Amino acid sequence: MTAGPGRSPDDRAASGWSAPALNPAQQQVIERLGSRPSEHPEFAPDLRDDLRRDIEAELAGALGPLPEGTSVFVSKHHLSVVHQCEARWLAEQDVPFVPSVATVRGTVAHKAVELGIAWHGDPNPLELVDEALASLTEGDDRWVGDFLRGASERERAEVRAQANERVAAFLDCWPPLERRWRPVPEARQRADLAGGRVVVQGRVDLVLGRSEGRRAGKVLVDFKTGAWSPAHHEDLRLYALVETLRLGVPPRRLATSYLDSGELRTEDVTVAALEAAGARLVDGVARMVAVRHGGAPASRRPSAACRWCPASATCAEGQAFLAEAGWARPGGDPGVDKPGVDDEDDSVDSVDSVEPDEDRVRGGFAAGTSDEVGAASDLAPRA
Repeated sequence: MTAGPGRSPDDRAASGWSAPALNPAQQQVIERLGSRPSEHPEFAPDLRDDLRRDIEAELAGALGPLPEGTSVFVSKHHLSVVHQCEARWLAEQDVPFVPSVATVRGTVAHKAVELGIAWHGDPNPLELVDEALASLTEGDDRWVGDFLRGASERERAEVRAQANERVAAFLDCWPPLERRWRPVPEARQRADLAGGRVVVQGRVDLVLGRSEGRRAGKVLVDFKTGAWSPAHHEDLRLYALVETLRLGVPPRRLATSYLDSGELRTEDVTVAALEAAGARLVDGVARMVAVRHGGAPASRRPSAACRWCPASATCAEGQAFLAEAGWARPGGDPGVDKPGVDDEDDSVDSVDSVEPDEDRVRGGFAAGTSDEVGAASDLAPRA
């Protein structure tokens, strides 16, 4: 049967299409993310209000140096970087966004996965990538379309090959996403705090399921290549916090899927985890405001990330670290290609797609602007 767009796996089965047997990695996804509705936790009705009140009370003092009419735009990248090295975060604020193969490949891969959810039959990864390239080239996502239309044949081939690798890894590790699981790829999130002076925004790679009343049902999934990092748990906890501030009900589970290794790491959402995410958010915003507007010196914490820090050439601590590690070139050139803008973790190449307006490009400051899988939509329940 020829593959093509327009049908979910449920529709495919009705038409006589037979899904291939699941491999152990795919079966693991169902076993670890699925649950019975009776197992879904119920949260207090005032959880959202309590979290918002506590966060905004802590932010009140931190926002003192922020000029009137200025908002702090926060993403997971901002928080990860400012907690790692304030000097690197500050240096990134004035670096203009320049699309590259490294940034575009993730967007193409995510678009291909999105198309694959509604694809008829057993899709070929490269076919999905080609359809994604065509859609993005002609679409409204201006920075991606501009890059693809102006890309050389070599650049376009590199995007195609690297996106194909990521899509193939996803299809290897994940079962076909059924309609009853309510899959939503690239789900946008936003929470406005302190009267809009702090805006937290992001895009979840994949959301499964739904909440019912005060019962948590959603599962939030982040896809990664490379190795595990503690920062990955923090990324998903931030998403869980924003989801709770949006709906009043948190997701029930968070999952990081490592496509290179087939590993799936999960964490159940608790009130304590949400409170910890709120405290980390407040601390990160306080640091951003202090070094950007309050005159506080930016701390420097050398790490492997110095290889792509825009300030590395003039940072004595960073240069010393790189030289000791054998990564520096004569003249202070770190000597490695800069990864995608979401590749903030040492030796980790994130699959995350990147939106210039949403992530680090504008530096987080702009004047005046800017699950579970539930009930009828469960993954197969555990025995």
